[in-house]
Amino acid sequence: MKTLGKREANKLGRRQAIVEIAALSFMEHGYAGTSMSAIATELGGSKSTLWGYFPSKEDLFAAVMDDATAEFRAQLDDVLAHKGELADTVLAFCRKFITKVTSPDGCGLYRLVAAESGRFPEVGRIFSSRGREPVGRLLAHYFQSQIDAGTMRPSDPVRAAHMVLSLCLGDLHQRTLLLGFRASPQDIVAEAEAVTADFLRAYASSESAG
Repeated sequence: MKTLGKREANKLGRRQAIVEIAALSFMEHGYAGTSMSAIATELGGSKSTLWGYFPSKEDLFAAVMDDATAEFRAQLDDVLAHKGELADTVLAFCRKFITKVTSPDGCGLYRLVAAESGRFPEVGRIFSSRGREPVGRLLAHYFQSQIDAGTMRPSDPVRAAHMVLSLCLGDLHQRTLLLGFRASPQDIVAEAEAVTADFLRAYASSESAG
């Protein structure tokens, strides 16, 4: 059992090394410019070894996305699990989300997807299924709990989640993404407060708003 445990640990370590090398390659060279052969060479193994972990570049990109978003989703889940006021929870969620999407890594990932998804639709599908969709489900689940509790008006929680995420990807994110603007903590707070205010006007119940 001890030997098996060591073998499994080695496999996990090898897999993580592949994902980290691939992440750097995708960000530096793009999806089209990244090859399984180059990753295998940098890893110091054969392509057959690499394929044993990831049968295709699409599978490898999905693993990179999972690695890039898993911890962030867990952080957002913790924010939404906090038993606080609706306004405070939504504000905390927006601050964390906007901080992420305006960060250098967040903008780099958005640029990669925007540049490559036209030629490689799988890039956009993977980005959506590993990124925005799970976050949207987390937020919609929270909103449903608030509707049930009466702090939100009866409404479609999925639509409410889409609205909040779209607003979080608004002006500040676009300026950071397209114009190279460096968002300060104060900019992020102001944007999160504006999104939260718009959300509350649209969805908060009269009791919650009061």
